[in-house]
Amino acid sequence: MNAVPPTLIPRPDSLPGVPHFVDAIDGVTTSRWAALQDAATVVARLAGIETESLSPEITAFPETIRRAGAWRRELAEKGIDDLAAILEPGITALLAVNARGANTQAPALALWHEFVAARSALLSLAPHDA
Repeated sequence: MNAVPPTLIPRPDSLPGVPHFVDAIDGVTTSRWAALQDAATVVARLAGIETESLSPEITAFPETIRRAGAWRRELAEKGIDDLAAILEPGITALLAVNARGANTQAPALALWHEFVAARSALLSLAPHDA
């Protein structure tokens, strides 16, 4: 019996002796990525624009980045966290404004453009041959 949990065993692409906890966080990354796409749908609706259908590149991003090098995964995870940090208070503010009956179209559209730009930057981290 092995006393070392599989998540502590270094992956082949890691630095020698430096464990990666990718397997333990893959589900979290996938869940957070899906939640960001759902949040973007809310923003699009508040902006009065048609919601987009997700491209295969967008839906496959968590798996693609999981297979990428460690530095790409780390940047993607930080970028997902950053994007969530932008969207959460933005949506909260938009919903508060909407609840008061005010027009949310202009600020929601600005948040939508920020989301699309940030998501494009994250997608550029994926290897082109993946």
